[in-house]
Amino acid sequence: MTILEKISQVRSLSRAINAAKKILTERGEANSASMANDIFSQYRLLNEEQRLSFYHALATKFNPDPETVLKVAQDYVKDPSGKNLIHLTKVTESPRQELLRRINRVDGGTKEIVAMRRHLIKVIDKQPELKPLDFDLHHLFVSWFNPGFLKMHRVDWRSPAHILEKIIQHEAVHEIDGWDDLRRRLQPDRRCFAFFHPQLPDEPLIFVEVALVPEISSAIGPLVNKKSETVDSSQFKAAIFYSISNCEPGLKGVSLGNFLIKRVATYLKAEFPSLKTFVTLSPIPGFMDWVIAGAPLGGTVPDASSAFNKVNTYLDVINLKKQSWPEKLSSGWHPETASEEEKKALSGLCAIYLAKFSVKKGGNPVAKFHLGNGAQLYRINWAADLSKKGLRQSAGFMVNYLYDLDKIEDNHERFVNGEVIYSRLVSKML
Repeated sequence: MTILEKISQVRSLSRAINAAKKILTERGEANSASMANDIFSQYRLLNEEQRLSFYHALATKFNPDPETVLKVAQDYVKDPSGKNLIHLTKVTESPRQELLRRINRVDGGTKEIVAMRRHLIKVIDKQPELKPLDFDLHHLFVSWFNPGFLKMHRVDWRSPAHILEKIIQHEAVHEIDGWDDLRRRLQPDRRCFAFFHPQLPDEPLIFVEVALVPEISSAIGPLVNKKSETVDSSQFKAAIFYSISNCEPGLKGVSLGNFLIKRVATYLKAEFPSLKTFVTLSPIPGFMDWVIAGAPLGGTVPDASSAFNKVNTYLDVINLKKQSWPEKLSSGWHPETASEEEKKALSGLCAIYLAKFSVKKGGNPVAKFHLGNGAQLYRINWAADLSKKGLRQSAGFMVNYLYDLDKIEDNHERFVNGEVIYSRLVSKML
């Protein structure tokens, strides 16, 4: 980079920061829009280091005034009236939030701000002083991307090519092997639904893939086999949610998936009254890592002594002290050839992991998502995912979480209060 280019970038950084300061003093809509566009145009010219400097300026130069906050807080303590509460709320909100609201008003503003947070998330672990900026972005995104504002659309083979390409690109659970694979996943006995934001009409934010089948699926292979035969709609009895993928890292921490699943289930129930069952077929990432770590129970759990004794017995059967899990897999261990003792031990550990440990810190993230969403831990399936990834992370197990639309709210409340709702099938494994 030449000296002139460096000088130009320094100027761009200064102009972006100054425009950000000035936009808060402008009352005119037209001037605000012009300044917001200027911020973005200068921001695009910055290199990596200068963007971090811009983030740092946003995180440190647009905070509430401490003396004003203290004075108004003291007034509220003396007189907790509605008027003083409103005043306190206003002065404690960072000017940074209003700045972000104003620059969001221009065409393309939402896309630029989401991209900004996408970049911010990559560096924030090493730049903790940027957390106030990330906090405000997340706070605003929770409102801006409220599911009530989002549009749910079905993605099918007639959808625009750029949308289909994004589905292939962002599928995070079961990789899509090209266009033939995608075409099978969009056949009449399959469904794909995505959330879109009005300001990002060509950007699926999150999508879910569903298989419409005669009975609850216990293995992923048949569902993602691109050569499988299609099922006639007269046989649809169960909807299997087998993959849900986020497309936008910049929306990390913004809850979208739980609303999408519930909305899709309601939609499918109306489209196909014959559907009686709504379940997932979900992976169990982290299960074998938990086993390798000695299956810690994370403090007290219901029936802790019984679970503890069983865990130790099961671990002795698996005997990873003699041979590590990767070594077992390398030497040819496979669910289809495992001994009955190994199957019982691993199944018992998996049931304890999901039914007893899910409510704990460090519990399975997929389980937390579905159980917190009001689903029931319904069935744990042996030899359900025989891929290398499936064997490594979960010994081939997958799990069905059941969404009973009439019990979702009650199940959610019970999970929040530390209880996992599980079926008799799971109970027999504990």
